[in-house]
Amino acid sequence: MVSNVISRFCRDRRGNYALMTVLAMVPIMGGLAVGIDFTEMSRQRQATQNALDAAGIATGQRFRQGGTDEEIKAYAKDFFEANLGPVDPANTQFKVFLPEAAVGKETLRLTAELRYDPYFLPAFHTILERAGGSKGDTADIKFNTRTEVRLKNTLEVALVLDNSGSMDDNGFGSGEPRIKLLKEAAKELVTALSKQAIMMKQVDKPVQFGVVPFAASVNVGPDNASADWMDKTGVSPIHHENFDWAGSMSFSQNSNKYAQKVGDVWYARGTGWGTRKDKTITRFSIYDWMRRRVPIIQGGKIVGYNYASIASWGGCVETRPYPYNVTDDPATEAAKETMFVPMFAPDETDNTSSSNRPANNNWRKDITNSSNDAKRQAYMPKYFLDNDEETRTYGLGEGPNASCTTTPITPLKDVTTTEGKEAVNNAIEAMVANGATNVPEGLAWGWRVVSGGAPFTEGRPDTERGVDKVVIVLTDGANTYYTPDSVRAQEYSGTYWRSGGNDLAGTKAIYSAFGYMKPFNPAYTHGRLYQGVTNQISKTNFVNSEYGKALNEQMASVCGNAKQKGVIVMTVALDLSSSNDAEKKQIEGMRACASESRFRADPNDPSKGAKLFWNATGATLSKAFKEIADELSNLRIVG
Repeated sequence: MVSNVISRFCRDRRGNYALMTVLAMVPIMGGLAVGIDFTEMSRQRQATQNALDAAGIATGQRFRQGGTDEEIKAYAKDFFEANLGPVDPANTQFKVFLPEAAVGKETLRLTAELRYDPYFLPAFHTILERAGGSKGDTADIKFNTRTEVRLKNTLEVALVLDNSGSMDDNGFGSGEPRIKLLKEAAKELVTALSKQAIMMKQVDKPVQFGVVPFAASVNVGPDNASADWMDKTGVSPIHHENFDWAGSMSFSQNSNKYAQKVGDVWYARGTGWGTRKDKTITRFSIYDWMRRRVPIIQGGKIVGYNYASIASWGGCVETRPYPYNVTDDPATEAAKETMFVPMFAPDETDNTSSSNRPANNNWRKDITNSSNDAKRQAYMPKYFLDNDEETRTYGLGEGPNASCTTTPITPLKDVTTTEGKEAVNNAIEAMVANGATNVPEGLAWGWRVVSGGAPFTEGRPDTERGVDKVVIVLTDGANTYYTPDSVRAQEYSGTYWRSGGNDLAGTKAIYSAFGYMKPFNPAYTHGRLYQGVTNQISKTNFVNSEYGKALNEQMASVCGNAKQKGVIVMTVALDLSSSNDAEKKQIEGMRACASESRFRADPNDPSKGAKLFWNATGATLSKAFKEIADELSNLRIVG
C-alpha cells in the first residue's frame, strides 16, 4: 500500500507535488536549521560559561598572590580564552571587576558577551524568501554570561598576651587570677574561630593562630639558636656591649688565653683554650663554655671532678637597635643591627653598697681585685674557669637568663586541624606570670609572627590579597623598665633584700630586653630604650617614670608601623584604672594603638570605624573576647 503511494508520487508530472514539496521543505528545513543552530548555540554558550567559571576560580587564586590590577585582568582574559574550546575568542567580549576595598565588596566578578553566528539560519531565510515568505531579522544572536567568586579572607592571628607577675593577681570582679581568666577567654576565642574555619574546606589553612607570651622580654625559642636571623658570630653592635674583651682578655693579660677581634668578630686565641682555640667568641659560646665542677664520689670520698653546664640559652632575645626594634625588617648580616642577639644577663659585682645592698643579679664569683665595679662586672675570665666551684645550674629568670621568664613563641598553627588547635591551646595553658611589662617588644614579635617573612615564615606572603593579619595585644599594667634600686634584689648573704639592689656598676637599669641603660661599651650615646623617642623625655634622667614614657613611645611606633603595613591591631586593657596616671596613659596608648573596625561605626563619629579596643575587667574579659571573635568572623566571608 505504502509502496504504491510512493510509486505514484515519483511518476506524477503535475506541479502540485513539486509545489507541495517546496512548501513542505520550508518548515522541515527551518526546523532542521533551528535544531542544529540551537544545539551548537547551547554548546557554545555552555563552553563560554565553563571558561568563565574556571577563569573566576583561577583569577581568585591569582588575586590572592598579588600583582597590579592590569596584570590580574590580563591573566583572567588569557585563562578565559584558553578554555573557550569551540568558541572563537573574537566572538566574545570579556570583562573583569576586581574586589573593592569596601566591606561587603569582597567578590570577584567576571562577565562575557557571546555573539553567535548561526550556521543554517541564513539559508533558512533564503528558502523563506524564495517561497514567497519574509526574509526576517538576520541580526546576530547574543548571550550574556557571568560568574562571581566570593573571596574567603583567611585569618592569621597572633595572641600577644601579658605574662608579667601582676597577672597572678585576681581580676577585678572575679575571684580568679587574671592569668587563668585570660587562658579561658583565649581558648574560647580559638575554639570559636576554628569551628567557623572548618566551613572553609576549599581554602588551605583558613585560620591560623600563634601565641606570643611577653613580660620583660620575648622568648623566641632556644631551638632557634642556629637560625639564620640569630647573631651567631657576634657582629651586631650590641652583642658585646657588656663584655670587656679588650681589657680583661687581652694578649698582654694572658698570652696563652686571650681574645682577638678581627673585623667585627672576636676569636679565642692561644693554646689555653684547648679545642676552643680560634673559634668565635659570642654570647652563645659563653653559655656553651661555662662549666661547674661536679665531684666524683666513691666510697663517700671525692676522688675527682667532672664538669657540667652552668646554663643554656633560654631563648630570649634583646631588642634590636632603633629603628629595627619597631619594624619587621628581615635580619641580614649585611645590616648588622638587624640581627637578633641572644639575651645574656652579666654576672654583676660581688660588692655591696654603703647601705649593704647587693647587686640584683650576682650569680658568679668575681675573680678580679679591681675596685672599679663596672670592670669587675665586665671581667670576662670568670666565665671560663673550669676549676670554678660553682655547684648549681640556672634556668629561666635567673643567672644569665635573668629577665627571660616566658614560655617560647608558638608560630602560626592551622586551627582547623586537631594538631594545630591543640598546639595553640597547649601554648596558652603553659603560660606563667612572672616579670615586668614590655608591651612594645611583645607587639613587635606578634607582628613578626603574622608577617610573611623571617624570623617566622608560617604566614602567607604579605603581598597576598584576601589575608587578614591580626595582632591581639592584652596587658594588665603600664609599661615598665626598672632602675636597679627600685626593685627587690636577689637573696644575698642570707638576707632577702626587698628594697632594691645597688648600681655600683652604673648601668642605670635592671638588665632586660633593651639591655642596660648604660652598658659597659656603649654603642650609642644613650641606652636603646631612649633611641627614637621624642625630646619630651629627659634622656639624661634615668628614672622609672621616664622609662615608662619611652616604652609608651616605642609602643606607639610599633603600632603605627604595623598598621601601615596592613596589620589589624586589636588591644585589650585589663583591670587598668584611669585614676592611676601611669595606667591612664597606658589605656590611652592602647586605644590609640588599636585599628578601626570595618563593620562597626564609632558612635561619636559615624564617619569612622569603632576602635578595636576593649577596656575590660576580670569580670568582663570573657565578654570582650567574644566580641573580638565576632569582629574576626566579620573579617571573612563564610559560605
